[in-house]
Formats: sequence, C-alpha cells, structure tokens
Amino acid sequence: MARGFGGQRGIIGVTAAAVVSVVVAGALAFSNAGGGSTAEADDAGSGQKAKGVSAPVSSSIVHSSDRPGRSLNITIDDGPDPVWTPKVLDVLKKHNVKAVFCMIGPRAEEYPDLVKKVVAAGHKLCDHTISHDTTMDKKPESYQSKEILDAEKMIEKASGGTQVEYYRAPGGAFTPYSRKLAADRGMRPLGWNVDSKDFEGGNVERIESTVRTELNQPHHTTLLFHDGGGNRSRTVESLDRLLPWMQNQGYGFGFPQR
Repeated sequence: MARGFGGQRGIIGVTAAAVVSVVVAGALAFSNAGGGSTAEADDAGSGQKAKGVSAPVSSSIVHSSDRPGRSLNITIDDGPDPVWTPKVLDVLKKHNVKAVFCMIGPRAEEYPDLVKKVVAAGHKLCDHTISHDTTMDKKPESYQSKEILDAEKMIEKASGGTQVEYYRAPGGAFTPYSRKLAADRGMRPLGWNVDSKDFEGGNVERIESTVRTELNQPHHTTLLFHDGGGNRSRTVESLDRLLPWMQNQGYGFGFPQR
C-alpha cells in the first residue's frame, strides 16, 4: 500500500488505481492489435519478406563493378556441380579472385554443402531460376514469379540463410516484370558483356582468345563462365590461364554494383 493511504481512503485509492490499470491495459491491447496488423501490411505491401531481405535495389541490368578503377566481375553460371564447382573454387582461391555464382535452385537444394563452400570462400550468390528456361520472357508473369522466387528460397536455404544478392535471367531473358520483382527483393538484375563461350565446342585457346578479344571493347567488365551444364574442364583451365593474365594487364576484381 502506497505511503499516505490508510483505511477506507486507501481502499478507494487502490480500487481506483486498479480500474485505471484495466482501462489502460485494454487500450494498449486494442492499439497493439491494430499496430501489429499495420506493420504486417507494410511488409506485405512492399513485396518483401518480413525478415532476411535487404532494401530494394535498382531494377536496371548491371554490368559495372563496385570496385573503382580498372575492374572486372567474374560470374559463374548453372551450378553448383559436385565435380566442377570445387575445381572452379580452387582456381579462384589460387589467384585470390572473388566471383558471383549464379545458381539453379534445384541444384543448390541438391548440393547445399557446395553452396555453403561458395559463401564461406567470400563469393556472392545469384538467383538463376528453377529450370533455366531461356524463353521465360515469353511466359506469363505467374510463371516468371515462381521461377525466380522458388529458386531464391532454395538457394538461400541451402546457403544457411545468406542473402541472394543478384538475379540473372537464363539466356538474358529479362522482362520489366522479372527485373522489378527481383529488385524489390534486393536482387540486382545481372547481365554480362564478355561471353567466354565456354559452353560451346572448342579448346581452351579458343576460350582465351574470345575473352581477350571481348575485353578490348570499351566498358566490357562482366565475364560469363560456367561450372554446370556439362564437362567444364576447359573452363577450369582457361580461368587458370586468364586470371593471372588479367592481373598482369592491370585489372582488379570486384562484384557487380548493387
């Protein structure tokens, strides 16, 4: 009992205080019910997951590096693959180069240990859809959404919760809708402007020649290689030759701008 209250007066005071407490508690409960729904509505309306997604980024297709000066972005597509991804990781480590790995959702789900190795080595993750459909720009928005969002979930889960920072449409089949959908979830649409053509026939020398020629073009900064989709021995060998050559040419290596 508070000091200064006694007898009947004290009882009345306590009773009044109790009534006030009940009224205040009820008001707070009502306010919280409305406030919580408002916060949830904001999350839902923004197109963001409640947790784990960064702020929206630009929906324009990026090629430039986040590193100043003469800098390149190495990107690796279509994995992870149990044979070739570890070999690509070894070559990148040997030459102290970081890359963006554009992963197929089901393959990330199948090989989560490889996804975690990619992240642990300091590389970045990119959503490369569920089925690698190079005609998805001709498909309905509902199809595009499922391809992108389901792959994002698979890759993020396989990584142990690491954010997927980029989205690359298979074959460059971007649409305004798919770019905005990805960007609103914090995944910058990622292009390329140096195609190694390592997925085509030919030898290592042909891959090297293709890359060196394309690097002579102005503003050609984002290189495309593959660690999935077939035998990538030529990719591994060409990277082992090209990366030190690029460094000798004065190039550094960064990540695509976000």
